[in-house]
Amino acid sequence: MDNLPKASMESMRRVNEITGKQVPTFSIDMLDKDAFRDLFKKHKILCVMHFAGLKTVEESCHKPLLYYKTNIGGTISLLEGMKEFGVYNMIFSSSAAVYGSPSYLPIDEKHPVGGCINPYGKTKYFIEEILKDNCSAEKQWNVVLLRYFNPVGAHVTGKLGEDPQGIPSDLMPYVSHVAVGRVKELTVYGVDYDTPDGTEVRDYINVVDWAQGHVAALKYLEKDCGFKVFNLGTGKGYCVIEMAKAFETASGKPVPYKIAGRHAGDIASCYADASLVEKELGWKAKLDLAKMCEDSMVLAIQ
Repeated sequence: MDNLPKASMESMRRVNEITGKQVPTFSIDMLDKDAFRDLFKKHKILCVMHFAGLKTVEESCHKPLLYYKTNIGGTISLLEGMKEFGVYNMIFSSSAAVYGSPSYLPIDEKHPVGGCINPYGKTKYFIEEILKDNCSAEKQWNVVLLRYFNPVGAHVTGKLGEDPQGIPSDLMPYVSHVAVGRVKELTVYGVDYDTPDGTEVRDYINVVDWAQGHVAALKYLEKDCGFKVFNLGTGKGYCVIEMAKAFETASGKPVPYKIAGRHAGDIASCYADASLVEKELGWKAKLDLAKMCEDSMVLAIQ
């Protein structure tokens, strides 16, 4: 279910091609209660994986009401629909943004949350609180929160991955578009952070590992787990320019860049302590940075 504001049905066609299965797909907005109620009536749903929402940090700083309405309002609408039809299992795509500017690194699940510095992060934090309160009040709910760090890369076939139109807002597709000539150069926002090269440090996780983390979470829900929180990351941080150089090595293509001022709402460093998810779910990221770059290049030249 997706209202496709920044996506395409072509992605689902490719999912069907890769899997050899026809995955039912519906163009529905979460705020359209009548439309998704009809979906619940027609299909037996055991669990909802809730990925829907707006996610661009800088945009959220300029359009906070849009983010609060879409992300929080849409989630409440979805929860009401789930309850109406007796669906009490959810995997929610949260974010490391709930940690705000970290007080220590690597970040574990016990790190304080709520000190968010942008509206996007606040929406994720508020939704987490809504889900926690709901699970506390109604014990039949089982919710696994996965706090994503930075999913990147592509499926090995190059048929699935982040491939936005225009200048991408996320680093990996931005770098790959520069490498194949779709975009002239990479803009590096801020080189005065307290990091090894002055640029932001992030924990990049391959989307294939990321997807397998959701499968592990789905199995975990079978235990009637209640409310659980896990980081989904690798435990390693990479600087922006380090990422660009790694892509040059993997692709054999130059990635020219220019320096600009910091983006609103960004922080210096953010990477995970992912030991809890390995202990409880048996999941661990396996694919390295070189593989992320190689698969992103395959996607970019399709």
